Amino acid sequence: MTVSEAINLAIQNFQSGPFQIVLHILVTIAPIFLVVFLYFVMWDLWTQYVKADYLFKNKRTLLELRLPKDTFKSPLAMETFLNSLHNTSDGSKFKQYWNGEGRPFYSLEIVSVEGNVKFYIWTEAARKAGVISALYSQFPEIEIEERPDYASSVHFDPKVIRIWAGEMTFTKKPNEPYPIKTYVDYGLDKDPKEEYKVDPMTPLIEFLGSVPPNQQVWIQIMITAHRKGKKAGFFMKETDLWEESVKKLMNSLMIRNEKTKVSGDKSETGFLISPTLSQVEKDIIAALERRLTKHAFDVGIRALYIAPKDEFNTPFGIGGIVSSFKHFSAAHMNGFKPNGKVWHSKLESPWHDYKNMRRNKFGRLGLAAYKRRSYFFEPFKKTPLVLNSEELATIYHFPGSVAATPSLTRVPSKKSEAPANLPVK
Repeated sequence: MTVSEAINLAIQNFQSGPFQIVLHILVTIAPIFLVVFLYFVMWDLWTQYVKADYLFKNKRTLLELRLPKDTFKSPLAMETFLNSLHNTSDGSKFKQYWNGEGRPFYSLEIVSVEGNVKFYIWTEAARKAGVISALYSQFPEIEIEERPDYASSVHFDPKVIRIWAGEMTFTKKPNEPYPIKTYVDYGLDKDPKEEYKVDPMTPLIEFLGSVPPNQQVWIQIMITAHRKGKKAGFFMKETDLWEESVKKLMNSLMIRNEKTKVSGDKSETGFLISPTLSQVEKDIIAALERRLTKHAFDVGIRALYIAPKDEFNTPFGIGGIVSSFKHFSAAHMNGFKPNGKVWHSKLESPWHDYKNMRRNKFGRLGLAAYKRRSYFFEPFKKTPLVLNSEELATIYHFPGSVAATPSLTRVPSKKSEAPANLPVK
């Protein structure tokens, strides 16, 4: 049999018999496979597109917060303000998947430009009035002004500047939801006198105030309300996996049954023997209970150190950022550390071409992520940390006069209204 005869025979067999049946089946079910393909492959692309379009069309604004000369309120006032930003509503399904709407998110920022320290809040322009009124309700003496975005003026040029960009993660493992050391643990909830205050933010403000000329340090805390997720099961029940992990940790520390809430083992006489908890364990359990009783936020913490190429100081810039966050940590609780996947533009290797290419890329990416305030959506979407309002107010609040940094921007004098009985000509 010649080659042409073999080909003709194969074509005849394909056009008749089982091959024709298989082809007919494939053609019949092709639309189903096409729908499945479009759903799993194209759906994510569509949601990313509508979200990006929504973010592009909705204007954002940057609010500078100028602190009064004397701030006597405890971080509880900031916690109360943050509670007003807790909004778990994603809007209707139509708005989510067609318009790209979702939970509102904010950026709490502390910035030092050549040692000049300022507080900012970045928000949707449509929510600006609500943010301002909530701030004034707790801090009536602050000044709030809309400012141009300071980050937009910085452009990455590896021949001129170097950038270290890092993101913070917990020191504990993700399945160990220990709390951080909060302002309550420092006794600031009791509002002590200024001379007795030990504020964990003071070292951070002092570090930012010492940033030398031509250098900058930016700290960005992205927040959005934490929501329950879907748990795999017969009905895909909605549950809060973070809340469950906190309760599981509490039960393990108290050595008690998760369902009966009974702790201890039975003695020979049948009586329960309660476990003996140390003071440290009692403190942890109390902090875990506070975690569950307060609003929870999804949080992303990002920091940048920017300096001229020949003035880049690793121990000062990177070391200062990392050590400043250690004041929110405790050995028996949780804390913050760089996640190890930093974006760095530094070049210290004979592998010039490869290393320079990679680290310059990291510097550009870190700056781009900061400018976009992107953490909960593409292209810089990350798995967020979960902090409650107490923990969040600990790492972002207005320090009192105990923070004597002269370059911290404050309102020069206390304002007051004119007397009611002032004579008017």
